[in-house]
Amino acid sequence: MNKKLALLVLAVITISTANAQIQFGAKAGVNISTFTGNDATGANSLVGFHFGGQVQIPIAEALSLQPELLYSGQGAKGTSNGADYSLHVNYLNIPVLIKYTSSVGFYGETGPQIGFKLSSKFKQGGTSTTAEGFKSTDFSWAFGIGYLTSTNIGIDARYNLGLSNIESSDGSGTNFTIKNGVFQLGVFYLFGEVSGKKK
Repeated sequence: MNKKLALLVLAVITISTANAQIQFGAKAGVNISTFTGNDATGANSLVGFHFGGQVQIPIAEALSLQPELLYSGQGAKGTSNGADYSLHVNYLNIPVLIKYTSSVGFYGETGPQIGFKLSSKFKQGGTSTTAEGFKSTDFSWAFGIGYLTSTNIGIDARYNLGLSNIESSDGSGTNFTIKNGVFQLGVFYLFGEVSGKKK
């Protein structure tokens, strides 16, 4: 399944980049993440960060394809037996978004995202241990809005809605479910002239 999705994404990018004026960019920002699902009782928001790069590929007037490669610090926090704890699950995320940019710089974007787990840590009382029980991949859908200035500096707000269960089965047959929910607020810079936006 993962190989088929990767091949599909590669094919779309290859077709779209033919004769296209692409722009590369860098971005960074803050994450506010939590867990949802029937095994996420008591999960509260955790503040993290994200950073990485993006490519904007024009496919029509004001419309572009935007693949990204992002490090994303996610997770949740809570209280257990009167002691506060936090779960940090870090991902390498690859969203592939369709983006519509108006002539005045406002834009909307949406698309699928696959995340590859880099690490998972459980922290409580000043100690940190590896957190077991999280799957190696995560699938989500991104919804975002933003604004791009005439100097190619932009701001964006995005919500990544978790679609897949990231909790590994414990073999008991119990239907445990944990999904990611991540709000992101960031800034970015695009190199070169931006298509679809009037200067």
